Amino acid sequence: MKLKSLQDLFVDEIKDLYSAETQIIKALPKMAKAASSSDLKEAFEQHLEQTKDHVERLEQICEKLDLNPKGKKCKAMQGLLEEGSEIISEGGESMVLDAALIAAAQRVEHYEMAGYGCARTFANQLGHEDAAALLQQTLEEEGEADKKLTQIAESEINVQAAQAE
Repeated sequence: MKLKSLQDLFVDEIKDLYSAETQIIKALPKMAKAASSSDLKEAFEQHLEQTKDHVERLEQICEKLDLNPKGKKCKAMQGLLEEGSEIISEGGESMVLDAALIAAAQRVEHYEMAGYGCARTFANQLGHEDAAALLQQTLEEEGEADKKLTQIAESEINVQAAQAE
């Protein structure tokens, strides 16, 4: 898709986010299964439910603006999730593996926060206030998920991983 306008860029960003979120829905159950910490498993499971809401919000935006969210593959998310799969397949000491899963998940969260922030800004500039509000809501939830992962890492996982040999 040739980007000729900010609207084109906005649509491209929405499609990228939609692809990213649908890929994450497939990856989170595998990450939850691989995690040994019950707190981390729960965080991944809760974020799976949130991610389903994120997809629904993107679909609402697309419906209101008469856009098709499909048709683009987010290669960046594909790569980030492949790195997470590699971590799982390589295995290792349980708390070290959990720390690696958190690191992989936080890379995903930061990519999403960047995308949602840009899309929200484009929506505001284009006068798509409803879309901007939905994107902001998701952006805030992605930030909360990132903070929760940091809290789990710092209070539990990293402490135990540091003791592994």
